Amino acid sequence: MIKAVIFDLDDTLVSEREYIISGYCYISEIIKDKFHLVKNQVFSELMNLFEESHEYVFNRFFDNHSIEYTEDMINNLVSKFRNHFPNIHFYDDVIPFITYLKTNGIKVGIITDGYTNAQHQKLKSLNADNYFDEIILTDMYGREYWKPHPKAFEIMKERLEVEFDEMIFVGDNPEKDFFISNIYPIKTVRIFRNGIHMDKDYFGNVKENYHIDNLKGLFELIL
Repeated sequence: MIKAVIFDLDDTLVSEREYIISGYCYISEIIKDKFHLVKNQVFSELMNLFEESHEYVFNRFFDNHSIEYTEDMINNLVSKFRNHFPNIHFYDDVIPFITYLKTNGIKVGIITDGYTNAQHQKLKSLNADNYFDEIILTDMYGREYWKPHPKAFEIMKERLEVEFDEMIFVGDNPEKDFFISNIYPIKTVRIFRNGIHMDKDYFGNVKENYHIDNLKGLFELIL
């Protein structure tokens, strides 16, 4: 019997692309003011650079504009990006499904990787504490405890007072979200949200137990 459903955050409950858009919109304002550029053009270019490659977006932007920059400048922009208060929303199916689970006595939680400040800002923007029984930010324990490390699942089991075989974990990233089923008897579900990690390889070649296109697909696994 399933007593708890645990969710990844990015591209499972919220769109990571929506978060990226929010962050670059915020950074565009900063760059506009500092270098006297047009905000919409800055934002558009940052997004185009991100679509080309997720790495060194700010460096490449400055290179394109022949703007001299230092490592401290880049780190400052990255910090502002991670600490900004994002304009993001749960996917449309999230709150109705969470409400259904809690109405039926099923506990709900979040296990999310990512830098603590950034993830905290996302959760605060979403008022996530109002909906979930437990939320674990793995970065609070150290980078080495990000998924696929089992520590967060062990903590969640104790906090929710359930057994591993009474838990379902829903995620999107094959690189880290499903290996837990190779360690503990937790059922894993992959949700396809057209996220930015869809093409990653499966860690340890361990695949999900089930896959769904939206949260409605979980009903038959829980009932």
